[in-house]
Amino acid sequence: MTSPVIRIHPDDNVVIARRQLIAGERLADEGIVISGLVPPGHKIATRAIPAGVPVRRYGQIIGSATRAIAPGEHVHVHNLAFGAFERAHEPGADARPTEYATEPAAFEGIVRADGRVATRNYIGVLTSVNCSATVARAIADRFQRGLYPEALADHPQVDGVVALTHGMGCATASDGEELHVLRRTLGGYARHANFAALLIVGLGCETNQIQGLLAQEGLAEGAALHAFNIQDSGGTAKTVARGVALVRDLLPEANRVRRQPVPARHLVVGLQCGGSDGYSGISANPALGAAVDRLVRHGGTALLSETPEIYGGEHLLTRRAANPEVAAKLLERIAWWERYTARNGMQMDNNPSAGNKAGGLTTILEKSLGAIAKSGTTRLEAVLEYAERVTARGLVFMDTPGYDPVSATGQVAGGANLICFTTGRGSAYGCAPSPSLKLSTNSALWHRQQDDIDFDCGAIVDGGDTVDAAGERIFRLMLATASGQATKSERHGYGQNEFVPWHLGAVM
Repeated sequence: MTSPVIRIHPDDNVVIARRQLIAGERLADEGIVISGLVPPGHKIATRAIPAGVPVRRYGQIIGSATRAIAPGEHVHVHNLAFGAFERAHEPGADARPTEYATEPAAFEGIVRADGRVATRNYIGVLTSVNCSATVARAIADRFQRGLYPEALADHPQVDGVVALTHGMGCATASDGEELHVLRRTLGGYARHANFAALLIVGLGCETNQIQGLLAQEGLAEGAALHAFNIQDSGGTAKTVARGVALVRDLLPEANRVRRQPVPARHLVVGLQCGGSDGYSGISANPALGAAVDRLVRHGGTALLSETPEIYGGEHLLTRRAANPEVAAKLLERIAWWERYTARNGMQMDNNPSAGNKAGGLTTILEKSLGAIAKSGTTRLEAVLEYAERVTARGLVFMDTPGYDPVSATGQVAGGANLICFTTGRGSAYGCAPSPSLKLSTNSALWHRQQDDIDFDCGAIVDGGDTVDAAGERIFRLMLATASGQATKSERHGYGQNEFVPWHLGAVM
């Protein structure tokens, strides 16, 4: 029979409950008796842990006991806490050259005239400032399928017209970091291969002037990029009419695309985890990591992010760095986050969330070690700042917050044309113009929320599947999704509200 607990590493002094455990239940393999109620996904001590002694999971430190813990006792927030400790940084110690596949995988992609490859085919409406958000939405809404005369029934190769709005663009320094990062984010979306054409709509008097955005990002108006503002266009109604007319003119050209086989090296997959639980680092994250290893071997790129959620495990990534410079840049970003949280009266262990803790995660160290499993085992090739364009192939790290919409927005701005999102508590996330696949860490979530989850990794927890086998199926699902197969979030229409650029500075 399958054991009721999972032992991850021989050196661990805790194991993980596969199901709810009750007092008096004996774990024969561990030689202990459960001393109280332990929820699924939570930790149980396998030997006595004195106060102040490190607790280990994955063979790594996840915190220290705040009081003496007896064998068989539930280990969680009541007796385990975050604590600083020295990490052994050995840059490049585990870095190995990638062994590329002799016959690279392929998917059915859309090849743009300039050679960029898309996984979807949208027309987008971006805004320079929150003040033009309503107009942008009104333009896009006129092209919802089946609702208006301008609907897309006559343009089946166009996936949709989407408005990506935000709450920024003014009341900030005209030469500050916040405006620079916002423009870099908007520029990344404007260049994204998944947009056949784009409108940029402004108010007219905002700090984020459209011409300044275009200049910073090296963009120019043309047949596929149109920019205008409400004040110069004569108000709301006239601006909406102008935008609708432009989109109507752009649709026939956008509809001419056809999919064709392209190598998997054109895939850039953003890796996300949200609503993590005690199983995330056991099932969905390592299974996604196995898929990432396959993607990299076939020439593609995987984009790991969420800097606060690698904290405490960054030494595992620096050991995989392609060179000392890559390792140093990652550590510099960690140091920036320590300063950033300190000056805002926070700590790096303000994460995990309430939902993470209910699911069995106790400290940021534990959460980070499980989150890093998404990255697989290949060499770390580059470290990027938020929304910076991805140019390297292989495993790349982008500095982002841990908040999923903000993080994924930066990844898509950098060029991600597919997102893979693991979740243990449940998620309904989507992020136009790139499709988002959701992977559940446990089968209970899959059965409860199948409308939103694309792939169940729960059989790994139950012992009926392996990480490697699930990774192969996830990789094949990546290729099918990149080829046009709709995700659950796309079927529900998610993606426009989830565009959330990183708000870095003060609002004046």
